[in-house]
Amino acid sequence: MKKVGLYFGTFNPIHIGHLIIANHMVTFSDLDEVWLVITPQSPFKTKKTLLSNNDRYQMVYEATKDYPKLKPSTIEFNLQQPNYTVETLAHLSEKYPSGHQFSLIMGADNLKTFHKWKNHEVILELYNIFVYPRISTGTVPEGFQEHPRIHPVQAPIMEISSTFIRKAIEEGKDVRPMLPAPVWKYMDQMNFYR
Repeated sequence: MKKVGLYFGTFNPIHIGHLIIANHMVTFSDLDEVWLVITPQSPFKTKKTLLSNNDRYQMVYEATKDYPKLKPSTIEFNLQQPNYTVETLAHLSEKYPSGHQFSLIMGADNLKTFHKWKNHEVILELYNIFVYPRISTGTVPEGFQEHPRIHPVQAPIMEISSTFIRKAIEEGKDVRPMLPAPVWKYMDQMNFYR
């Protein structure tokens, strides 16, 4: 049974924070692989600053190609919009009926609003959730604090955001240390976010 952690994001762009967390999860938990699932369009985000699906896939590919346990996933590209995690999980479980056990990876900030997700009870019934720490306000609802399917992971706290990186590039700032080198190279060639 291959244990796969699903790390969802727009990855617009993918940065070293994403890579550190994904690699930490696959190295310090019992997950065999982490799939970075590129979200085409979140129900909670507007699309105007979003690069094309293929460009963001290419950046995730560039970032993960030297990490055999990290894989870019385009699974949501062909699903109905807007995407809901519960539907993606159901689709993956149908597509890989045996040999794969899927889990979710999310930040502690997402866990605080998880009760607002579509069919979150179904997700909790069928899938484990690995939670990495984030600096954020508010509290985790009581039902999630000691839940047998929710596993807090002591990962490094990464306070780098794609929004910050996009804005800095727009302002002509040098953000190369925040990006995997091949991602920076691709972004630079393509003239993204300028």
